[in-house]
Amino acid sequence: MIGRREFTVAGLTAAALSAMQATSSAQAPATKAATAAGAHDHSHSDMFDACAKACSDCQRECDSCAAHCARQLEGGKKDHAKTLATCQDCAAFCATAASIVARSGPFAVLICKACVDACAMCAKECDKFPDDKHMKECAAECRKCEKSCKEMVAHAGHDHK
Repeated sequence: MIGRREFTVAGLTAAALSAMQATSSAQAPATKAATAAGAHDHSHSDMFDACAKACSDCQRECDSCAAHCARQLEGGKKDHAKTLATCQDCAAFCATAASIVARSGPFAVLICKACVDACAMCAKECDKFPDDKHMKECAAECRKCEKSCKEMVAHAGHDHK
């Protein structure tokens, strides 16, 4: 049976992916027209697109890692309880960030600042299991997302203060 948290994360994930697809297909004609007019700044939209993708990728990896941690808990490894919760929460932050950033929403910088912290905390928790391949992959994906969000905040932060 799917729990409330998993249902919420699944819904946020679907919304983020839908928003990313709608945004990219809706922006394609506008981007071509703006480019033809010489008025579009590619680096701005490219930065948002890259960040949204990194957040979406991280969300999926954290969800996968949370499932891995749940299996570890079922096997009696109680030291995975905190990492399970951390991965679930990080996935929720990343899903929300992917959705907001994909549409260049007014809270993109705010959610990315929070996502930076969530990803750093999740990577730190996953690093506590250096011999676990799944946990290493999650930590690496969190660091990629953290880096992308930091870059997006540095790039767009002046627009959203």
